[in-house]
Amino acid sequence: MDFVLSYMNSTTIGLLSLTLFCLFLYNNFKLFPCKEAPTAAGAWPVLGHLPLLSASKTPHRMLGALAEKYGPIFTIKLGSKKALVINNWEIAKECFTTNDTVVSSRPKLVAMELMGYNQAIFAFSPYGPYWRELRKITTFEILSPRRVEQMQHVRVSEVQNSIKQLYNVWCSQKSESGFASVELKQWFSHLVFNMVLRMVVGKRYFGGENVDDEKAQRCVKAVEEFLRLLGVFTVGDAIPWLRWFDFGGHEKAMRETSKDLDIVLGEWLEEHREKKGLGEVQDFMDVMISLFDGRTFDGFDADTVIKSTVLAVIAGGSGTNNIILTWTIYSILRNPLLFKKIKAELDIHVGKERCVSEDDISKLTYLQATVKETLRLYPPAPLSAPREFTKSCTLSGYNVKKGTRLITNQWKLHTDINVWEDPLEFKPERFLTTHQNIDFRGHDFELLPFGSGRRMCPGISFGLQMVHLTLATFLHSFEIQYSSSHLIDLTKTSQWIGTSIPLEILIKPHLSFSCYENNKLC
Repeated sequence: MDFVLSYMNSTTIGLLSLTLFCLFLYNNFKLFPCKEAPTAAGAWPVLGHLPLLSASKTPHRMLGALAEKYGPIFTIKLGSKKALVINNWEIAKECFTTNDTVVSSRPKLVAMELMGYNQAIFAFSPYGPYWRELRKITTFEILSPRRVEQMQHVRVSEVQNSIKQLYNVWCSQKSESGFASVELKQWFSHLVFNMVLRMVVGKRYFGGENVDDEKAQRCVKAVEEFLRLLGVFTVGDAIPWLRWFDFGGHEKAMRETSKDLDIVLGEWLEEHREKKGLGEVQDFMDVMISLFDGRTFDGFDADTVIKSTVLAVIAGGSGTNNIILTWTIYSILRNPLLFKKIKAELDIHVGKERCVSEDDISKLTYLQATVKETLRLYPPAPLSAPREFTKSCTLSGYNVKKGTRLITNQWKLHTDINVWEDPLEFKPERFLTTHQNIDFRGHDFELLPFGSGRRMCPGISFGLQMVHLTLATFLHSFEIQYSSSHLIDLTKTSQWIGTSIPLEILIKPHLSFSCYENNKLC
């Protein structure tokens, strides 16, 4: 009996000791569940890695080089702020599925305070009821497949009118070689701007009668400046107590751009209120007026909500599509064989006696693959717009603290050698063979030019319809050549990929002259 009691006491003490030891380990693991992602070296005192980003001609490539050294997930310091940079599809998938609600908010940036009506612009507003409501309205009223289909006549008429204008330029300026020089960036800019404006505010600014050219140019310049300033690192975002110095004069430029945009948006708003009830076809601004006039929503008055939302659609629609169009043409010019394949496809499915229709696009598989490859290699935003972790969480085994910013290096993700063969080569064929099932609508994390999760771009269908129709019609209508004997490699110059590029080219009609002269294209 004494032996049994002694054995039981020893066993009890042993179990108790083991339990206490396990609790000690548990509490320690709970306090320190995992380490933080490595921090890149080279940070300056106070400024962090801002000088490196500001000095780099291509920040996405600079961060991509850091990924080679530190791995697919690492931290940089933006002044007093920490930012987590992710660089491969596995981490992106975990981020935008498991942790999506945690990373669906935006940090408050100086640009959005000054140019975005103090974050009223929904694309950069915090995650919450205001963002959900504005995104839902915008998606349903202008970006949904139903609305995109209803606006087909706008896209078709604008593209055909612009092709006719290019033909007239060729007629008046053609040289002995049979070609005429055109600046394609401006042509795409005016075309896309007209398309978006007609759908959003019911007017066009270029190529029409009774158009105030000076006002039109001011409006386009203000939108382009808005987009440029969105990509600027301001010292106030990283080190708030140094904001008043306004290094680089960025805040001054933002205030001036905001004033210019607000004047134009305010004029459109008053015009729409004056015509209200006259029985005209409603555009997006009319819908916004009917929904929000007289209301205050989340602390913002109706005018602010309407103007900021219209600005979001115009800036997003015109800027992104212009970038995709110009970089696609640039890539085709660098690869003459691609142009021959696209022309052959167009001649087979469309021919030379009529213009391209939207019904033809589904048959133009090589053209679509070319656009996909452009989005892979030259995404409109090589570094995604920053998000912010609203809660502490674990990502890829690393602890991430609340308030950390998130940057997805989309260019690095799209050029991962573990996913893409010859990742820096422009090969549309990959999307017809090895990667034919990879899409860019946020579900295949190897290709995320429009983001993923709740914050992904809602205007994918809206934009691609414009891009495919514009490219197909332009390439079907003209032969094109680069304007000089050597095509400059713009990817390695000071020109950042995430912007539209100047592109002067030579054009010559490809179709029979009767197609242009008899106005069949218009």
